[in-house]
Amino acid sequence: MSNLTKQAVLEALKAVSATSGSSNVVDSGYVSTVIVDGDQVGVVLDFGDSRPSDMPALRSAIEVAVMAVEGVSAVNVVMSALKAAKPSDAAAPKMPTGAGSKAAPKPTELPGVKHIIAVASGKGGVGKSTTSINLALALKAQGLKVGLLDADIFGPSVPMLVGSDEKPEAINKILQPIMAHGLKVMSVGFLLDIDQPVIWRGPRVMGATQQLLKDVAWGPLDVLIVDMPPGTGDVQLTMVQQAKLSGAIIVSTPQDLALIDARKGLAMFQQVKVPIMGIIENMSTFVCPHCGENSDIFGHGGAKEVAEKLQVTFLGAVPLHMSVRASADEGKPIVEADPENPISDIYKDIAEKLRQQLGL
Repeated sequence: MSNLTKQAVLEALKAVSATSGSSNVVDSGYVSTVIVDGDQVGVVLDFGDSRPSDMPALRSAIEVAVMAVEGVSAVNVVMSALKAAKPSDAAAPKMPTGAGSKAAPKPTELPGVKHIIAVASGKGGVGKSTTSINLALALKAQGLKVGLLDADIFGPSVPMLVGSDEKPEAINKILQPIMAHGLKVMSVGFLLDIDQPVIWRGPRVMGATQQLLKDVAWGPLDVLIVDMPPGTGDVQLTMVQQAKLSGAIIVSTPQDLALIDARKGLAMFQQVKVPIMGIIENMSTFVCPHCGENSDIFGHGGAKEVAEKLQVTFLGAVPLHMSVRASADEGKPIVEADPENPISDIYKDIAEKLRQQLGL
């Protein structure tokens, strides 16, 4: 078992100066979080409005210092800095965010992106990715410029949903998103062998999430939909710390178990002050493809009841239908494949509610 400790990492970081002539990154209050996961280390730094003149060099110095600590096999450094302060803000005091402080890195806006919406669920298997792609296409159908970020590092499904295995191009070390169905799309599935499992620990997952978010040429966009992984882990933490989210949507089936987990996901966003835009009940009822009869195989109306109890918006109910599954498997989601389908109309209605909330 590794004897590596957070304190040992902090001591190593004290040998690294934040800027020329300044004190070290720890005493300067720039180290927000240190994560020790076995023999791997993640370091999150927040510089506020005091952006270092050479961030790549500082990142390299931190990596060298931490790698020198006995027991460390890998290190990932996540750095954030706000835009330079306006003259009128020059006298504002800088809030300390050093190690041991409860303050998290301040989320920043993505250049050229007006709004970022996280689509989340408390558990897997509720159709969150299918919901994300169809909402993105429904927003695009309303004349908006829309992007889709697949933030599920361990189970990326967006490449299949958009029917593309194209490799993204990098220009000046910035990834260019894949264009699919009129959307700007990015997923770790475009970068790795989709058939190989991703066996990464926390620090590396944090780094990959930050790169997909900030090292991609997203703008100009009206809305970036982020298809979040299920649960409340490293990806969710990195996303809310790094990006200024306009809101979050919770997707759940009507099942009691799914609704319990959905409450947890909703509570997480509320705790980090991300507005809840609403709840969607997916697989609300099963529509028989032969007779058209509805069967509530997962129950019905549970998500609406939860929304009412928690006083959040109920955005709508999407039925379980063969056409939704078939179009998704073919890489052409139903809003694109059959825009006149009644289920496409449901997605468009939800998209209209979102557009109104965003003021677009």
